[in-house]
Amino acid sequence: QVQLVESGGGLVQAGGSLRLSCAASGGTLSSYAMGWFRQAPGKEREFVAAISWNGFSTYYADSVKGRFTISRDDAKNTVYLQMNSLKPEGTAVYYCAASRRRFGLPISGDEYSYWGQGTQVTVSS
Repeated sequence: QVQLVESGGGLVQAGGSLRLSCAASGGTLSSYAMGWFRQAPGKEREFVAAISWNGFSTYYADSVKGRFTISRDDAKNTVYLQMNSLKPEGTAVYYCAASRRRFGLPISGDEYSYWGQGTQVTVSS
């Protein structure tokens, strides 16, 4: 059973940056595609970014493309989300998730088997 723990959230001004981390225990992340999702108050959870199990492929939601970067360090069993040029609409709880998908990139939450508890990101205007 893989357990995921996010960290790195906080309060930041619009235009600022944050780096989220997702550390795994109980298993190795090298076998999993990884994703980041977010959920704002009163809204449905939405896909943010994904990275393939081997790190060769990434995919981003249009709303974050060019500003966010997903990466992984399998030696540290950790996945990252570097968020630059943050906007107030980026205020949400951010979740990392692990998927067993080996081909292509999972962008639907249904494709993920394990989820972290989330970390709050608040972007002030």
